[in-house]
Amino acid sequence: MTAIRTTCPYCGTGCGLLVTPDGKGGIAVKGDPAHPANLGRLCSKGTALAETVGLAGRILAPQVGGQPATWDSALDLVADRFRRAIADHGPDSVAFYLSGQMLTEDYYVANKLMKGFIGSANVDTNSRLCMASSVAGHRRAFGSDTVPGTYEDLDCADLVVLVGSNLAWCHPVLYQRLAAAKVARGTRVVVVDPRRTATCDLADLHLPLAPGSDAALFNAALVVLADRGAVDARFVADHVTGFGAALAEARASDPALTGLPEADLATFLDWFSSTEKTVTVYSQGINQSSSGTDKVNAILNCHLASGRIGRAGMGPFSVTGQPNAMGGREVGGLANMLACHLDIENPAHRAAVQGFWASPTIADKPGLKAVDMFSAAGSGRIRALWIIHTNPAVSMPDADRVAQAIRACDFVVVSDITATDTTRLADVVLPATAWGEKSGTVTNSDRLISRQRRALPAPGQARDDWRMIADVAARMGWGEAFAWPDAGAIFAEYAALSGVAGGLGRDFDISGLHQADYDALPPTRWPVSAAKQGGRFFGDGRFYTPDARARMLPITPRLPEARTGNRYPFRLNTGRIRDQWHTMTRTALSPRLSQHIAEPFVEVHPEDARDLGLAPATLARVTSPEGSAILRVSITDAVQRGQVFVPMHWTGDTAPSGRIDTLVAGVIDPVSGQPESKAAVVALQPFGAAWYGFAVSAAAPALLQADYWATARHAAGHRTELAGLQAPPIGRLGPAPCSPCQMPSV
Repeated sequence: MTAIRTTCPYCGTGCGLLVTPDGKGGIAVKGDPAHPANLGRLCSKGTALAETVGLAGRILAPQVGGQPATWDSALDLVADRFRRAIADHGPDSVAFYLSGQMLTEDYYVANKLMKGFIGSANVDTNSRLCMASSVAGHRRAFGSDTVPGTYEDLDCADLVVLVGSNLAWCHPVLYQRLAAAKVARGTRVVVVDPRRTATCDLADLHLPLAPGSDAALFNAALVVLADRGAVDARFVADHVTGFGAALAEARASDPALTGLPEADLATFLDWFSSTEKTVTVYSQGINQSSSGTDKVNAILNCHLASGRIGRAGMGPFSVTGQPNAMGGREVGGLANMLACHLDIENPAHRAAVQGFWASPTIADKPGLKAVDMFSAAGSGRIRALWIIHTNPAVSMPDADRVAQAIRACDFVVVSDITATDTTRLADVVLPATAWGEKSGTVTNSDRLISRQRRALPAPGQARDDWRMIADVAARMGWGEAFAWPDAGAIFAEYAALSGVAGGLGRDFDISGLHQADYDALPPTRWPVSAAKQGGRFFGDGRFYTPDARARMLPITPRLPEARTGNRYPFRLNTGRIRDQWHTMTRTALSPRLSQHIAEPFVEVHPEDARDLGLAPATLARVTSPEGSAILRVSITDAVQRGQVFVPMHWTGDTAPSGRIDTLVAGVIDPVSGQPESKAAVVALQPFGAAWYGFAVSAAAPALLQADYWATARHAAGHRTELAGLQAPPIGRLGPAPCSPCQMPSV
């Protein structure tokens, strides 16, 4: 069969794929050599996509109260409960919580319904957890949420600084691209990360700074730029405001906060101040912080002061975690934005959007951001909540409390493809189409819009997300405004609205695609308008502030909150592993991906492990003020003393005691609302297991009653690790089941 050009559903790299259906429900997958994001390269997750498209575990029909229901009865109930909540308690009593797994068209329809017809801005996204601080930093400095550069900058930079970014595992194709540039032209690479990661294999210099001290590092860089004559005085004079105040605050900052050896710090500052073609790539290690926005602006200050922005091989570069986090940003997927990078606080922008939509109302203030949204659900302020393609009962900070809030909310709808910790808390579960069954667009980290094309039929009664939302809108009385025949018609409307935004002087304008051939749309970098076509931003010194000048901000470094005495002496760093994705609803289906790391683990420094009495491959209980987890011990000097690292992927289905976000407090950045997922405080102690077990089964194990268990796919079924605190009684050999796992004893 003919190969279909589509886009990978994993990280924000946005790799192009060639997908060939086999006519039997399966597919073959390979990288698309013509796609500019990856040029045919794929990572382990993309290569294994064919193993994840089966129907095992799929939700194939609507459910109400845990029982099968018809689409009409389920949607009637959703519309009725949202309508009643709005009538009784006002539009701010309802909310949508969306996901970077949604396509841009899905995002657009959800935002149109909530902000323009319901009249509330209570629509946020799990992208709030990964890149909201970057959005806020961009808007403070540039006046818009604009990524200035492109992936091609990695090919021609002389110095690439990776800050809080384990590129080798989280964006492997970009890592491969950087490795190729290093071979071809000798690009220097600096990795700034408290932990030694796989990305350090490529580094000329690793800076294991103290957790949260990134702003102190870049303040030091700003001072050195000024002292060594590396400031672009003309660019600053003509195009930047706030240089003096930012530099004065940087001089008052103490580089010793970084905890770095003086020689390593001096080497970095020398390279950074003397290398014109410098790209600073940053990710979750910057964003997931209670001072994440300030960290972003400390980086942007350096590039603005030196004029190293918007030109080939130079600039700040935020790499996003999800396939369509950028698309969500473009259509107003965050509670404090309108579509097309328009500002919800701006009356002219609100009037323009309301006029274009011919909507009865428009949200006139920011809505609840993710952490506050779930708090409001738990306290009764949110009476109806719709969660789409995300698993907040696992992925939100203080996850146990979030699960309680979802359970306490009067009415909860969840749209998803498989059962999760969150679907089990829902009043209504709606079966959604999955990657491979959808048609729409996504936008990657360097503003490239790519098509996701349908390669497989929708199974059972599964429906596209935009169609479900539009059907509910029709039942609420707004059918005419949501009567699109297909995703292409939604894209055309969205492109036309972007022309309105462009007319208001905004950066996001794809009005040139309004009448494009949607089915044949090639990868296209925005903007696409009569005024500008793709390329980089800000090399000309024109920004999107009222006076068209960039803003440098004075940044005072703020470290994470102090440890709580001796009770919680360790700093917890969370992150990802190479072969798993988010809460594993897709990657856990692949035996190949599960071979890499099959259990949740905690990395502990050898000296800390010795002091605590932890031995390799034993289990440890990790406790924070919010909760506890049981994890396999990995002893390594990749982490510093007093710090531990854990991955965030495991759930109630794969390892209930490994749900890491139960340990993370709901502390947020006051500007961006992004949680501080990288700096919880914890204590460790040996888990005194009386017995350990290992089981192999053809089917997923059920009725597991062990104190610890973790299960993973293998080629013939499942493998499960178990442990318990109480030794099981020793009885005769025979077929009687043992209590921990309900499998025959031997």
